[in-house]
Amino acid sequence: MTVKKEHIPFSDNEINLLWEHVNDKLFVDVLLIQCYSGWRPQELGLLKLENVDLENGTFSGGIKTDAGTDRVVPIHSKIYHLVERKYKEAQKLGSLYLFNYTNQNIRSKNTALTYARYKQGFRMLRDELKLNPEHRPHDGRKHFVTMAKKYGVDEYAIKYMVGHSISDITEKVYTQREFEWLKEEIEKIK
Repeated sequence: MTVKKEHIPFSDNEINLLWEHVNDKLFVDVLLIQCYSGWRPQELGLLKLENVDLENGTFSGGIKTDAGTDRVVPIHSKIYHLVERKYKEAQKLGSLYLFNYTNQNIRSKNTALTYARYKQGFRMLRDELKLNPEHRPHDGRKHFVTMAKKYGVDEYAIKYMVGHSISDITEKVYTQREFEWLKEEIEKIK
């Protein structure tokens, strides 16, 4: 019987190390964007440029569940410049997608960031920076939720941003929230 490994958030030291290398190591920016937005690895690769609104600071997408699809997530101010950079890179590549896999050793027209490519980049970065070897590709998402809870982000805001269903009838059916509320909530994360 195979034991499934638990997802673990990144430590403060690991996050600081990622920020130190955001401009000189491949894939750090993608991982930091995941840590401050909560997207699943597969969702990151499916984010289309047409669903990135830099003017309003949002991106939309999602998969897996009714609550997870077509959700709009605010772009945290700490990662805005990274998202903007990825957007411009994608435009130069002529890609429809925000995140792309570019490897000069592989001459492929397909630059899509698939889950397999995300996993490969994640493992390479984890090993190169000597991050906890137990980290897995979904740990950026785990980190986002853990930090959101640590900094007092509203439970329903977290569920909405990560695409989890809300079973509370009052919240799900009768509560109307302004998008500005989500932006305020995500900014609580340090």
